[in-house]
Amino acid sequence: MAVTYSPQQETPPQTAPVRRNLLRVHPLVFCAVALVVVMIGAMAVGRFWVPPNEIIRLLASRAIDVMPFVQQSPIRQTWTGAEATVIMDVRLPRVLLAFVVGGALSLGGACLQALFRNPLVSPDIIGVTAGASFGGVLVLMFGLSAAWLVGGAFGFGLLALAIVLALGRLGGGAPMLMIVLGGIVVAAFFNACVSFLTYIADPYSELPSIVHWLLGSLASASYDKVLIALIPVTIGAVAILGMRWRLNVLSLGDDDAAALGVNPRRARLLLLSAVALMTAGTVAVAGAVSWVGLVVPHLARLWVGTDHRVLLPTSLLLGGTYLVVIDTLARSLGSSEIPLGILTAMIGAPVFVLLLANSRKKAWLNGN
Repeated sequence: MAVTYSPQQETPPQTAPVRRNLLRVHPLVFCAVALVVVMIGAMAVGRFWVPPNEIIRLLASRAIDVMPFVQQSPIRQTWTGAEATVIMDVRLPRVLLAFVVGGALSLGGACLQALFRNPLVSPDIIGVTAGASFGGVLVLMFGLSAAWLVGGAFGFGLLALAIVLALGRLGGGAPMLMIVLGGIVVAAFFNACVSFLTYIADPYSELPSIVHWLLGSLASASYDKVLIALIPVTIGAVAILGMRWRLNVLSLGDDDAAALGVNPRRARLLLLSAVALMTAGTVAVAGAVSWVGLVVPHLARLWVGTDHRVLLPTSLLLGGTYLVVIDTLARSLGSSEIPLGILTAMIGAPVFVLLLANSRKKAWLNGN
C-alpha cells in the first residue's frame, strides 16, 4: 500500500529551528544598528553641530590610520580641525562611556531579575550602589584626586557586596531572602553615612560637587575613565553572558537546576559578584544613575521574551543605547547640563508605570 506524504502530518525538520534562529538574531542586529545610528547622532548634536557624514569620514580615517601596514588613509580630509577636536576629544569618549555605563546597569538588572525571579529588582538592591556612593563621597570630602574617587567608589562597592554575601550565609535554607534583606540593610546603612557626610560637608566648597556626583554625570568623561569602567564591566559582562543559559535553568528552581547539573549556590554567587563588579565600576566613573537597570530589562523582555540567551545581550545593547540618548538630552536641553539621575528618574518612572499597566500581557509570568 502506497504511503502519501501530507504536509499536515509532518513538518520539514529544518523549518522551525531556522525560523527560531532568525527571530533570535534579528533583535540583536536591530539593536546593534540602532546603537551605531544613535552614537553618530549623539556626536553630531550639541552647541557645536558636526555633520554626521563628516563624523563617519573622520572615524573611518582614524580607524584606518591605526591599522598596520597602512601608511596613509585613502579618505580625503573634509572636516575642520575644530570638528576633529570636538568629536575625538570630547564627544566620542562621552558616548563610549554612556554606552558602557548604560549597558552594564541594564545587563546587571536583567541578571538580578532572573536570579530573584522578581521583575522589581535592580542593581541597587544588593547594596553595591550605596556602598560605592559612600566611597565616592568620602573621597570628595577629603578633596582627593579623580583616581582616588574611582578607587574609593570601587572599593566600598565591593565591601558592600562582601557584607551582603556574609549576611546571606545566615539564611540557612533561604539564602536569596537573606541576600535581599542584607542588601536592604547595607544600602540603608551606607545611605545614612552618605546623608551624614552631606550634612557636615561645607555648603560652599564640598556640598555642590558631592550632590552633582551623586545625581550622576558624564561631564568629565575621558578615555581614561572609559578604560577604567571597561575593565570591570567587561569582566562582569563576559561572566554573565557566558552563564546566560544557566539563568534559564535556575528559573526552574534549585532542585531542577541541580538535577540538570548546575550548582545553584555557586552560580548565584558568581552572577552576584559579576553584577556587583559592573555596578561598582559604573558608579566609580559616573555616579549613581538610577532606573536604567529596572526599566530597560522590562522593555527588552516585552520585546524578545524571557529566554536569557537572547534577553541578556539585548538588554546590554538597549541599555547602552538608552543612556546615550539620555546623556545627549542632558547636555542639550538647557544652558547648563542636567544630571543624569534626574532625567533617568523623570523618564523611567512614567515608563515603568506604563509597563506595569501593561502587565496583562504577562510577559514575565509566561516565562517563569
